[in-house]
Amino acid sequence: MAGTMPHAIFVETNLVDGGAAAHAAELPGCATFGPTVDEAVGGMPARALRFTEWLRSNGEDAPAFVGDNWYEVERGAAGPGPDGRAAFSLDELPPSRDEFAAWLRWMELARESLADALDASGSSDAGAVIRIAAQDIAFASALGGSAPRVTDDPVDAAYTARDALTAALEAAGPGAAGVRRILRLAIADDLRLADRLRSGG
Repeated sequence: MAGTMPHAIFVETNLVDGGAAAHAAELPGCATFGPTVDEAVGGMPARALRFTEWLRSNGEDAPAFVGDNWYEVERGAAGPGPDGRAAFSLDELPPSRDEFAAWLRWMELARESLADALDASGSSDAGAVIRIAAQDIAFASALGGSAPRVTDDPVDAAYTARDALTAALEAAGPGAAGVRRILRLAIADDLRLADRLRSGG
């Protein structure tokens, strides 16, 4: 795990908006995005530092990573399916109950970060938020949860969809298929859009 050991990265290619993503195996939701795989992977040491600082600033425990020995262990292409995102072998491993509870909190913190960024930026960026809300609803449906209708208001849509996803995750529990993957993507995509809004990109 943390320390001087190498740290695993899962690479997602062919994203719908182009480019690639690198996902930190040890930190669900910690991801970098770039036009190329090399750029996505190369950004991971700095991203892991920011991600763990973000967790600690919100009262969450986070490991300390030493060095920048991050390496790709698996690659998958985004593609067809209810959410159109890649899955990796680690996604099949159910989290422990403690991990599940922590990652649910991280998911809520990520949505709050996105809402704050929307408010601060003065930009609705409605299309991007509605896409994330649609992904939340697809995830909730895959878990057997409800699929609520959302409005065109981005903040309302974001919270309506996230409430449905949270309820579905809590009902399904940590042993349900795909839970690790769902949490990983939900956190990462919220933080990605929040960063983009803050940078004006």
